[in-house]
Amino acid sequence: MTRALDTTASEPFGWRWDSARVARPDREAGARPARGRSPLALLLGGSGLAGLTLLGGFLGFVWHLDRIERMPDSPADGIVALTGGAQRIGDAIDLLASGYGRRLLITGVNERTSRDEIARLNPNQRDWIACCVDLDYRARNTIGNAIETRRWMRQNRFGSVAVVTSNYHMPRTLIEFDHVLQGVDGLVPHPVVAEGFDAGRWWRSPATAKLLASEYVKFLAAWLRTRFEHDPERSRAAILIGRGKPVKMVAEPLSRRLD
Repeated sequence: MTRALDTTASEPFGWRWDSARVARPDREAGARPARGRSPLALLLGGSGLAGLTLLGGFLGFVWHLDRIERMPDSPADGIVALTGGAQRIGDAIDLLASGYGRRLLITGVNERTSRDEIARLNPNQRDWIACCVDLDYRARNTIGNAIETRRWMRQNRFGSVAVVTSNYHMPRTLIEFDHVLQGVDGLVPHPVVAEGFDAGRWWRSPATAKLLASEYVKFLAAWLRTRFEHDPERSRAAILIGRGKPVKMVAEPLSRRLD
């Protein structure tokens, strides 16, 4: 007669191997089941990643700004200077006098600024200002500058233009001009580096850091807007961001004559 094996007798100290206990040790230890990350943690993680992305973009934006002024490699049909600093106008007239363009458009001129006032500020270039400089009083912002430049180029049948503005303003200017002047390959940037403005050491000057940060945000907004906007002359977004003052249009109709 075969006897059934007594498994308890073969196990030391009277205990048996319990696979169920091994498979679920957390239950014996009272551990809680694992959970996913909380919405707050995900939000903080996403915000941190977005902040690092913006910071990296800002550093790249500053890194690519021109530190010194260079003369254009070749002349263009016309020259356009965006108002915002006296040095821009002086540099643009110097380009005109040096043969880098046949005519100069100064766009976004204040209505209280006359041709005589510009000549008084640039006494050595009076003859050039009298013969070959056009003043635009209609543009309200950078988008308006680009629109007025397009009108001026069509009027003079220009196919290329040298653009004169500050170095920190040039990236956004080129976005707006590329968007408005579609099909024009001859866009020659001439960035102006103002005296005392050191973009390479922006962190040492709160005013410089604030200016560059503001311009970087505007640069991103311009890049995003031009991805979806087809008619810049009817841009409602441009009206909303128009230099902090009431603006009904980015550029007035052509019915008003230039000085």
